[in-house]
Amino acid sequence: MKLPAPLPAESRLLRGQAGPVALYSAGRGAPILMLHSVNAAASAFEMRPAFEAMATTHRVFALDLPGFGLSDRSDRRYDVPLYVAAIEDALEAIESECGALPVHVLALSLSCEFAARVATRHPHRMASLALISATGLDRRSEGSRGAPGSVREVAGLHAAVAGRPWSQPLFNLLVSRPSMRFFLRKTWGGQQIDETLFDYSFASAHQPGARFAPLAFVSGRLFSADIRTVYESLTVPVWLAHGVRGDFQDFSAAEQMLLRPNWSRQIFQTGALIHFEQPDAFAAAYRQFLDRTGRAS
Repeated sequence: MKLPAPLPAESRLLRGQAGPVALYSAGRGAPILMLHSVNAAASAFEMRPAFEAMATTHRVFALDLPGFGLSDRSDRRYDVPLYVAAIEDALEAIESECGALPVHVLALSLSCEFAARVATRHPHRMASLALISATGLDRRSEGSRGAPGSVREVAGLHAAVAGRPWSQPLFNLLVSRPSMRFFLRKTWGGQQIDETLFDYSFASAHQPGARFAPLAFVSGRLFSADIRTVYESLTVPVWLAHGVRGDFQDFSAAEQMLLRPNWSRQIFQTGALIHFEQPDAFAAAYRQFLDRTGRAS
């Protein structure tokens, strides 16, 4: 089945340094770029409630990251530099359309790490950085001050699964309906999940080439071993939003970040996907953060 577009928006295919990636856009106003998470069935659909809400007041863009959604899913090396390059490609496209305005970036889960790295490389191009359920801020991350650009890949794990005869069957088990429902319930921290997200994620995970990027994720290749140093280097306004339920509720390392004047936090009584569970409250809180940056419009 051909995968439909994840968002009610204009779409284009960027062909930059990251290869073909799908970029969606809607609304008018100051630009916001939204980045979905990385998992076995990820896509820009994960940002849909926030995208629709913010498009009423802003020019909103969202990416299907390499290996996901309607972007290129070819068998190639998926690593941190590739995802950084994709975000940079999107910023270039936004600048071509909107001019040299700095862009607000809203990222989810592991994409927070990629976005933070881009912000340290191009702080003048980013007006703010909002992090939903960011990785790299749990108690285990205290030691994540490795060499610049180092990652947490488990040696030999990617080679053991990718390209082997059991690679596709293994992935098929991971993205079976029971498995996907199990993991979404752990993300929500309860039995109730968003069924439209479930349906789109299932369809996305069963497209040709869908396994290649997730296998890099499983190997640890996409997790930065220097992420604490990266977060500590941020100079743009940073807003951390997270919930208190499910598997993504340990943000204890954020306490040190919050001592910095450019960091702030808001806690929601939800699981990891705040913008699905409390879309109105999330959008209102995000707008308040944008207002505080002085670059909301």
